[in-house]
Amino acid sequence: MVLDGRDFRARDGRLAAEVIVSDFLRRSPDGDPFFDAFAPDGTPVEPHPALLVKTLLLSGHPPSHRFPAAWGPVTTRELVEDLKRGFTPSQATSPEGAWTLDALSQALKPGANFRGATGATVRFDAVMETALSTLEAAHAELAVGMKARRPEVPKRGQGIYAHPCGGLHYFQAVAGWARHPTVRKAWRKRLDAQVDVLLYRLDSETRQYETALASAPAHRLRLLVQMLKFQGHLLETLGRYRDDTGWRPTAAQLQTVERARMYLEGTVRRLAEAGAFRDLPALAARERQLALDLLGDTCHAAHAEALWSGRSGPR
Repeated sequence: MVLDGRDFRARDGRLAAEVIVSDFLRRSPDGDPFFDAFAPDGTPVEPHPALLVKTLLLSGHPPSHRFPAAWGPVTTRELVEDLKRGFTPSQATSPEGAWTLDALSQALKPGANFRGATGATVRFDAVMETALSTLEAAHAELAVGMKARRPEVPKRGQGIYAHPCGGLHYFQAVAGWARHPTVRKAWRKRLDAQVDVLLYRLDSETRQYETALASAPAHRLRLLVQMLKFQGHLLETLGRYRDDTGWRPTAAQLQTVERARMYLEGTVRRLAEAGAFRDLPALAARERQLALDLLGDTCHAAHAEALWSGRSGPR
């Protein structure tokens, strides 16, 4: 949906956005809408809080858009209001808060205040400032390695590596707030430093995956899917940052982007050679989560390549 826009349709011909809401949106006894975490067969529906609201916003649905829920129409604005009512300060620093921060940053503007879950006033500017500081702290070890020109910083589940998808959704959520000129002006130097860390991560992490592939051939498919996840998410993050903020990569930075595209193309080719896409139904029967990761991360990779090839749909 983010790649192709709000007109993307499900296999049964319905608009995908309407399927998401009509089939999976529920209502609490208090009347608040929420998405099921899992479908009846165990398939994840919203594995990360606010993932679906964020997707609806990024695919271009305006606040007034009406979706057919089981009990009647629901607007995008109502879904956002529910996120605001359920917001807690801990979401600003939580790895799982990335999708909520991203969704709210799409819907709000600098200076926005609202009542959160505790009834206290939430000042969203302060929330995003906390999130940027959290990102900087999570990247601290990588920043040291980059400045020391170390070829890699080992991944041990520390810092940003404690986040889902290597913290790249968190990066997207934080950096996306700089789409607003006042935020961009205030954060420019700090975000420049974080982009440098992100670019440094490309070779640092890809090198570690290649080492693991050579030493653990039995885990080849799982490692290739992880490479797809990292390289696709990284390119998507940089593409969103460019489009959100007007970032103009230097010649050296653009070389790194092109190298990331080359790495991603190679990873997709190796997955195809291993039969991963052809045998997806069999993989799903054998290792369901790995198959879901492959499917989802392929979508991220396709969006990433579209962003950098100029084929991305309207946002």
